[in-house]
Amino acid sequence: MAESRGILTFRALSALLTYPSAELCAGAPEIAEAIASERLVPAASAAALQPLLDDLGSRDLFELQERYVELFDRTRRLSLHLFEHVHGESRDRGQAMVDLAALYESGGLVLAANELPDYLPLFLEYLSTRPLEEALNLLSETVHILGALEERLAARNSPYAAVLAAIRSMAGVSLTASGDGDLLDPVSGDLAALDAEWEETAVTFGPGSGAMDGCSTERLQTRLRAAHRDARSNPL
Repeated sequence: MAESRGILTFRALSALLTYPSAELCAGAPEIAEAIASERLVPAASAAALQPLLDDLGSRDLFELQERYVELFDRTRRLSLHLFEHVHGESRDRGQAMVDLAALYESGGLVLAANELPDYLPLFLEYLSTRPLEEALNLLSETVHILGALEERLAARNSPYAAVLAAIRSMAGVSLTASGDGDLLDPVSGDLAALDAEWEETAVTFGPGSGAMDGCSTERLQTRLRAAHRDARSNPL
């Protein structure tokens, strides 16, 4: 059914961005098959995922886990939390978190107590439950963040950059056209120094005062666009 198209792809890409486990490594062939079956990821982008899939299928699990932590948990620049990469008043960001959690719940996705709603794998999991057109529209609102992460991972020659490229490509937006230039780090920059600039106390998100009532796809899109404008006016 066309309505269910995208479920496997979104969930497969979500899995690739989660902390490596024995189950994830064992399921690497099925992940590749799921992405290939729905053909939502362009062929070139799907092929670029193979090095990561090969790593998951062959490398030592502890090495994979150490690499993951080094990339995604030790610097906010590579955080997989979407709102970590946009500037603006923390109250606004906190309200965006609340809105996103409410949107998930309205769609039947209940968060665990320790999950932040803007965690990219969780966002992709939610998109897998939505009609494809709606899911792709929401995804397109995050391409400036995805592009920034893709560039930062590519600068490290990380195979995870291909996952971000695959997600972005589903929205049909090229890296140069995604409008993310104001978020990107200079290619010639000192990566260690840039990381140090971002190693600060994590923002605590909580309820704030929103001007809009209720929660809907349109409201989330509005907040994502506003976050993008804040980021463009406050480049890194």
